[in-house]
Amino acid sequence: MMRLPKFDYRAPRTIAEAVKIVGDVGPTAQFVAGGTDLYPNMKRRQQTPRTVISVMRLRELNDVSGDGNSGLRIGASVTLTDICNHPIIKRDYPVVAQAARTISTPILRNMGTIGGNLLLDTRCNYYDQNYEWRKGINFCLKKDGDVCWVAPGSSKCWAVQSSDLVPVMVAIGAKLRFASTLGERIVDAAGLYNDDGIEYLKKRPDELLVSIDLPKANGWRASYQKLRRRGAFDFPVLGVAAFVQFESSNGPVKDARIILGGVAPSPLEITEAARVLVGQDLGNDQIEAAAEAAYIRARPLDNTDFVMNWRKQMTRQYTIKALRDLASTR
Repeated sequence: MMRLPKFDYRAPRTIAEAVKIVGDVGPTAQFVAGGTDLYPNMKRRQQTPRTVISVMRLRELNDVSGDGNSGLRIGASVTLTDICNHPIIKRDYPVVAQAARTISTPILRNMGTIGGNLLLDTRCNYYDQNYEWRKGINFCLKKDGDVCWVAPGSSKCWAVQSSDLVPVMVAIGAKLRFASTLGERIVDAAGLYNDDGIEYLKKRPDELLVSIDLPKANGWRASYQKLRRRGAFDFPVLGVAAFVQFESSNGPVKDARIILGGVAPSPLEITEAARVLVGQDLGNDQIEAAAEAAYIRARPLDNTDFVMNWRKQMTRQYTIKALRDLASTR
């Protein structure tokens, strides 16, 4: 049985108290909400914070305010179950509820939070193992070793960004609000993620994710499609988030974004696919051309489930599926 290492547990009541604790303790402290990612990592000794600071009791992190007309603010500790069931999210931002519903299982969604999924650690077959297994291969570049077993000749860690909500938030242009003892900072979702399996976030350890701001739901639509072995529990081995805004109800595409998850250390924007769609009707020819652009750019490696070449092939099919979903709802 894998057991948690010893640690101090703190449960602040305010944001100010939470950021002060992490500021006083330093880099050996870590925030936790539902803990569905952190605690298993601690059991495998991938992460070993000496102080764990729970943010589940912070009122501001549990609020949802606004709507599609004004924009929606979601607290970082709102559970995935609440995201799935919230009437305003389901009505005005159905893609967010759709993506959240694909995460893990109902029981874990009761614990896991939107903030936790957006800050999810990168994953890899050589990393997400117990300590003894990792020691048996002399560890890996991401933790305790000096070789990336996915690409041994590379100086870069290729662990994969495996969140379901990250591609969606990047596609729709969400903003994330952080707090620290230095004040607040707002970051575009697209600017938060590094193409590096180790330093995968442009976030300081002392920063607390407070909320996620969704843009006004004025004339755009988005869809998320996920590839995994089982219909529940599994992380994505490919995620496709498609965003389209039309000139008018029957007009051509004004703006578009295709974001891939599960194929690289960061979400991958396929700008070539957007160029194919903008200024055109969302017809079969444009959809297939955008899917071909996504297929060409996708470079999955052999560090998750399924054969990597087949995952690349599926990029085309799942992009078609996402865009046809948007075309059918016009």
